Amino acid sequence: MNYCASPYFYQRRVTREIVIGDPARGGVILGGQHPPVKQSMLTCDTMDTALCVQQTLELVAVGCQLVRITAPTVKDAANLEHIVAELRKEGCLVPIVADIHFKPEAAMEAIKWVEVVRVNPGNYADSKKFAIKEYDDAQYAAELRRIEEKFTPLVLEAIRLKRCLRIGTNHGSLSDRIMNRYGDSPLGMVESALEFARICRKNNFHDFKFSMKSSNPKVMIECYRLLVARLDELGPDWNYPIHLGVTEAGEGEDGRIKSAIGIGSLLCDGLGDTIRVSLTEDSPHEIPVCTDLLALVPQLVNTASRVADTAFPFDPFHFERRSTPEIALNETINCGGEQLIRVVVPRATYDKVAPKIRPKDDVRPEAVYEDLNLAEIDPTQDFEINCETQLVTVKDGVNLPAITAFRLLAARLKRLGRNNPILLKDCLTFEPVPLAPNIALLQAGVVLGSLLADGIGDAILIRGESGAGLSLRLAFNLLQAAGCRSFKTDYVACPSCGRTLFNLQTVTARIKTRTEHLKGVKIAIMGCIVNGPGEMADADFGYVGGAPNKINLYVGKQAIKFNIPEAEAVDRLVDLIKEHGKWVEPELK
Repeated sequence: MNYCASPYFYQRRVTREIVIGDPARGGVILGGQHPPVKQSMLTCDTMDTALCVQQTLELVAVGCQLVRITAPTVKDAANLEHIVAELRKEGCLVPIVADIHFKPEAAMEAIKWVEVVRVNPGNYADSKKFAIKEYDDAQYAAELRRIEEKFTPLVLEAIRLKRCLRIGTNHGSLSDRIMNRYGDSPLGMVESALEFARICRKNNFHDFKFSMKSSNPKVMIECYRLLVARLDELGPDWNYPIHLGVTEAGEGEDGRIKSAIGIGSLLCDGLGDTIRVSLTEDSPHEIPVCTDLLALVPQLVNTASRVADTAFPFDPFHFERRSTPEIALNETINCGGEQLIRVVVPRATYDKVAPKIRPKDDVRPEAVYEDLNLAEIDPTQDFEINCETQLVTVKDGVNLPAITAFRLLAARLKRLGRNNPILLKDCLTFEPVPLAPNIALLQAGVVLGSLLADGIGDAILIRGESGAGLSLRLAFNLLQAAGCRSFKTDYVACPSCGRTLFNLQTVTARIKTRTEHLKGVKIAIMGCIVNGPGEMADADFGYVGGAPNKINLYVGKQAIKFNIPEAEAVDRLVDLIKEHGKWVEPELK
């Protein structure tokens, strides 16, 4: 079972085309040989027609090709009629996607007015109670019949009106039935989506796409790989288009790195027909990141050199760090084995940043590239390694992109029976003109993030970012985003939408100001109950909108405090962190 033909040669997955709207009048075609479509979501109240129109026009102006609007109630869904009518009056023909959670009746209203309706199988026909119950086969079959009764009317209406559907599962928001049989796992996400897809196919409806989203890039990658492998097993006519996204990626550099890891790695493996970068920022900021990612991918994949070896050097469906012996990088730092992934810098970077490092700083160079005892290997040629305690890397100038070259190195070492620790590089050649910081960040995220998600790599070296301090910080941020190290507070923050019950950007900034010194603590900031508590996944604490101006606080997935006035909620969150022994006082600067 594989998700792509080869981990060493780029070949885009062939998907069936689905037509959204009228392509001659602003619509789009997903799949086939068409470039991936860029999309985003409005952040305003769906009942505010004028603001919805304004935000849609702003998105289209920066290149957005699909615009999603939440429809939490039938009333909101009905107002989509007025929003679409006003957009068409303005000459804006961009297709609109209605985002539905919990309410099938809202979906039935929305499909009258928009080109696409997104449903979440985890809550479309189920009321999630986090209940533990064993289902025998007969009970499970009865549940599937109930789901079919709820979902079939929407499928039939989509056929009648020539609409499309998105079957979108989210990590952490699976139904209790799926959770009890499969767990909160990639397999559970895939099976949940396939249940709804079978109902579509039973009615000879094929104009749908899948999504498998998580705030953890490694989980997201595993989900999509498993989905595509399962679709291939089911047959060639199951080649439905795929929507890629890392949900609740956050803001700033962290949000962009997470998105680069998750979306970029899958694009490099030939998957993805439409993408959305979910940032806790104004929506138009998402589209340039989409554009940059899509432009970068062709430069990072191998389309020229056929590699005879097609064996995967890693398990694509279950993350496991490649097993290596522990070795010394220098007199004070080891790598490999159970050690953290280490950060290596060039001598020039070390000389610039070392004088500024304070004794307690977590962000610091751990080895200098030029000082390493390092074997630099061309994995396209035969080579010998006489011992497993030798650190190895790919030689500069090898005529392969970095992702391909390092995967091939890991495969060739495996064939030789060697488990040498590997130093990863974000690029194998120096650019004559330095990369812009935003491109250097995405390149490092895609290349190093892809390999780390494969379980390959014991140390990393970033050279694409020319700024010494920026490259060092980027290395640590990338390792945190990939789940390899924790040197600062980790935030899971959803992008705003019309369901959001507070200003996410303002509140996120306020929470960060109070908590950003809490190394190793993970805090989820969720605008509404849809994106929490389930999608908070493995967060230690959660700040969730429960009602207008009211906040619920969570420990893990358990609600602890309810209906706290928003003005007090950040203080109460700090109190909760203190109660659970995770608080330390910030150091005076």
